[in-house]
Amino acid sequence: MQGQKHIIVVDNDIARREQIATVLSFVGEHFHVCAEDDVSQYFSETGNILTVILCGQISDLITGLVRKHPATPFILHDVLDATQLNEAVNVLGSLAVPLNYAQLTEQVHHCHQYHNQLPSKRHYAGPNPLFRSLIGTSEPMLQVRFLIEQVANTQASVLILGESGTGKEVIARNIHNLSDRCKGPFVPVNCGAIPADLLESELFGHEKGAFTGAISTRKGRFEMAEGGTLFLDEIGDMPQPMQVKLLRVLQERTFERVGGAKSIKTNVRIIAATHQHLESMIKEGTFREDLFYRLNVFPIETPALRERQDDIPLLIQELISRFEAEQGRSVRFTETAIESLKLNAWAGNVRELSNLIERMIIMFGDQVVNVSELPAKYQHIDVEEYQPEYPEELQERDAINELFSGFDYDDDEEDNTSFDSEPETSSMVDVLPSDGMNLKEYLAELEVSMINQALEKNDWVVARSAELLGMRRTTLVEKMRKYNLQKNV
Repeated sequence: MQGQKHIIVVDNDIARREQIATVLSFVGEHFHVCAEDDVSQYFSETGNILTVILCGQISDLITGLVRKHPATPFILHDVLDATQLNEAVNVLGSLAVPLNYAQLTEQVHHCHQYHNQLPSKRHYAGPNPLFRSLIGTSEPMLQVRFLIEQVANTQASVLILGESGTGKEVIARNIHNLSDRCKGPFVPVNCGAIPADLLESELFGHEKGAFTGAISTRKGRFEMAEGGTLFLDEIGDMPQPMQVKLLRVLQERTFERVGGAKSIKTNVRIIAATHQHLESMIKEGTFREDLFYRLNVFPIETPALRERQDDIPLLIQELISRFEAEQGRSVRFTETAIESLKLNAWAGNVRELSNLIERMIIMFGDQVVNVSELPAKYQHIDVEEYQPEYPEELQERDAINELFSGFDYDDDEEDNTSFDSEPETSSMVDVLPSDGMNLKEYLAELEVSMINQALEKNDWVVARSAELLGMRRTTLVEKMRKYNLQKNV
């Protein structure tokens, strides 16, 4: 069988290696036996080595071989002295003398695990276009990638499970792209978005005149996906009559168009997805058990975003890059803001995160966003908001602009102030006294008066008072602290 991994037995003792060969034959393993001088050819001729069993005396040649091939696991058997291999982590263990079946199978299992979890397989440091959309290095995402690779080149039906917004279609597309059907079409269908009476025609097509409005023959999604992959999203929303017809197609690999009598053969791979718990639906009688087992040959669970919070910084970076390419605008987040986002529950998963990033780009394009700029539901860390200090000239100029911005000298009847039923100020001085005045003190007194009026009008509720004064709540709190304004008890 092409691609089958072999066990190499290295032993200069002919009788002992033949004994090991007998045991391996009984177990059913594929193997080769050789003397020490011949082992190098197996490393140069094939890469399909499961493990190398070393017997007898460990020579410099064997020591060099172990260190030269760290991706290959080695096992010791009846070795006289292995001190020179003590630091070699790819020496997984030793076998008892005489050979023990249980121990041998356990060591072989360890070797398979060693190959499966090699860093080159667990991490995708380089740009891999097939997994470009599967962002994340957390253990749940590594497991998803591993499962995709295992099932892609088979013809097995796949059922992708997980909450809404976790990227189930992304996984389906990666399975298609890694399969031998990658040159064929990938056709997605959202079973929950198509009315029940139109779903059959959508999937199987219809003949001309099959129903009112069928003015011509139309191919369905099964025909469109011929030679490729048909992705049935939200399969749990499929009506039961359609479940029966889909089951027949999966069993017989044929179907008829609506209004037609000719059987059409189909060669498509089915990948289904749902956010619903199908086994519960089976108990409730809303989903067919036989269809479930037809689809659930190889299930893949997509992790919720809250289960892989360490991937959030990478996801944010990827989403920002995409929006920047599409819209020409970007945004950045402080480390504290990212930590706050990692603490969120993310009911909408990656889709919710994408929406938040787009919202932040619209509001704070090309700026740096801290926790205080995030919507309230994403603020999980308390931070002291930065309050810049400005020169007094700027503050006085701003105060004067605020004072006189409400006056309309062309229309005395219109009142543009925040107080609809009160005059702007009864003691307003609009003519400079002959002996002059201290403008700074006057403006401060006026500001205190306005703040007091707003606070008293709103029963000292700071948020409503700040809204009435047209300023931020934190700004009003700072001014109350500056002027020592407190509610009289």
